[in-house]
Amino acid sequence: MGCSAYCFHCLFDHGTPVILVVSSKKVGFIFRLLQLCIIVYVAVYVCWYKRAYQERDSVISSVSTKVKGNILTNSSALGTHVWDTSEYVIPPQGENSFFVLTNAIVTQGQTQGSCPEIPSEFTNCQSDSDCKEGLKEIRGNGVQTGKCVQYSETIKTCEVLSWCPLENDTVIPKPALLSAAEDFTVLIKNNIQYPKFKFRKRNILRHINSTYLKNCTFNHKTDPHCPVFRLGDIVTESGEDFSIMALKGGIIGIFIDWSCDLDFNERFCVPKYSFRRLDNKNPENNVAPGYNFRYAKYYMNNENTETRTLIKAFGIRFDVIVFGMAGKFNIVPTIVNVGAALALLNLMKVICDWFMLNCLSDSEYYSKHKFKHLKPKDESETFSFTDQSSYGTP
Repeated sequence: MGCSAYCFHCLFDHGTPVILVVSSKKVGFIFRLLQLCIIVYVAVYVCWYKRAYQERDSVISSVSTKVKGNILTNSSALGTHVWDTSEYVIPPQGENSFFVLTNAIVTQGQTQGSCPEIPSEFTNCQSDSDCKEGLKEIRGNGVQTGKCVQYSETIKTCEVLSWCPLENDTVIPKPALLSAAEDFTVLIKNNIQYPKFKFRKRNILRHINSTYLKNCTFNHKTDPHCPVFRLGDIVTESGEDFSIMALKGGIIGIFIDWSCDLDFNERFCVPKYSFRRLDNKNPENNVAPGYNFRYAKYYMNNENTETRTLIKAFGIRFDVIVFGMAGKFNIVPTIVNVGAALALLNLMKVICDWFMLNCLSDSEYYSKHKFKHLKPKDESETFSFTDQSSYGTP
């Protein structure tokens, strides 16, 4: 038979499955084991853990905070001073975060003028020739006048034009000026939505009334849904000591998890809170630790001269991080995953056939009975089967 005739003949052939039952403990064991593995995979991982039968949506969130608390301090820089929210929460409103002042270096009565620079390897001098007029040292505090002046009895530094007297931040107050800030509380109001499912909710749940809100404080065991948090408890649950962290500041993450299964009643969709320190706390690489910044309060003194109080503020920034995914039953992903499961079950047969035809001692015998080519005979409707001895031969 020529090549063209053979191709024409094959064009009109039709293959139909033939069930061949093989009594082999090895093949049967492999087949049932693969079946069990796929069923467990689909039931446990796909359906229960991944919930692949659901449509998914990511949370959209807004956050607002309100800190409450007062502190009475007595320091050499400020004397007796009562701190309220407007002073220690900077700025008053942040984007998904709030900062609480815990320590400060205060330099009062600064005015524009000339004064000795703070001693350092870049500013120490012996004579005017060591200072350059107009030089703006990056690590300095002003513009040099070109004069070398006495900073103390034993030290001379270059004179600068700046806000004088200059700030000396080499000594940080210990204990922290506002170490009692650990007793402050913060109310976190969090509104979330899943647009795909038209679902909205907030962390002040339906059972929370104004009386409960005024008296509750978050606790994982007794009040897990209270949106009022004590700052000391937040830091402690982050694995830190508030009195130590208050010295130089840091960054704490408040995580709100809104992962929900919307196939259940909406009352089961509640926030879960956790806390973690976010800034670096590596004792082997502790360069520039903590969190700080400077700000100033300006006023006119008795001589009608612009004056300011410079504050280097150390404190804890709390970042409120909201995340979550919601799922709800949908027929499309269900059909897709059922189809994938059926495809895996069919794949088992291919694996078992391969094992039977290539790995067993009777593989040639099985191959003869696995593939048959049926040919029509004469008009008496008598048919015969022609065995093929090789796997995959047409």
